[in-house]
Amino acid sequence: MTEVQFHVNVPDPVHYACRLLRKALRQGARLAVTGSTATLAELDRALWVFEADEFLPHVKLEGDKPTAVQSRAPVWLVEDARHGTARQVLVNIGAPVTAAFDAYPRIIEIVSDNDEDRSAGRQRWRDYLARGCAPVKHEVTA
Repeated sequence: MTEVQFHVNVPDPVHYACRLLRKALRQGARLAVTGSTATLAELDRALWVFEADEFLPHVKLEGDKPTAVQSRAPVWLVEDARHGTARQVLVNIGAPVTAAFDAYPRIIEIVSDNDEDRSAGRQRWRDYLARGCAPVKHEVTA
């Protein structure tokens, strides 16, 4: 069964994702990140400059098959979560629940403190419940 965590009331989801990815990479995780095209573009830029003395290796996948070089990157930015199922963890920054969610051992949903995003996050929570998952909520405090 897929472990699903919701990190809620996040003031800056992209910055939060950078911190989360840095921590996961230090633990040796291989991750896929999904979200809107605009959010992934913002995250791609942020990962290049997040740490002045540390690079967070990542690649933005454009298709469903990574090249040999791309497959070595520990973080894949994917618009369609089905293209990242070779990863251990899916980090979702606002995309609808993917039909392939059960291909991931772990999913982390990042939900901002924006009312519209919280409403969409509640819908994703209900979708996971309907699919037999028991999500866990992690309240983010400033």
